[in-house]
Amino acid sequence: MNETYSTSPGVEAEAAERYAAWFKALADPTRIRLLNLLAAEGRPMSVGEIVELASVGQSTVSHHLKILAAVRFVLPERQGTSTRYEVNRACLTVFPAAVRAILGEDEERASGC
Repeated sequence: MNETYSTSPGVEAEAAERYAAWFKALADPTRIRLLNLLAAEGRPMSVGEIVELASVGQSTVSHHLKILAAVRFVLPERQGTSTRYEVNRACLTVFPAAVRAILGEDEERASGC
């Protein structure tokens, strides 16, 4: 059976790419845990601090933070020779709007991330 997709008013291609990247970034339990840790701490944290609290290896934490930063779920801030990471609450608050847009329940598209 050949399915056809309506071209309007659906999700535009650019938004679909962005939303897919968001879901992909959240598709790992370690990344969810890291986001939760950063949100609970409510402050910028170094990789070393995150490693201590998350009980995950440094290279693993760095890898996952890089993915989360690529979609702007976390914001890296250089401080001297280290980088501190914090949750980008503005970005995460638009995530539910993306789900509504995908379901066709929201006229406004999720942006701001």
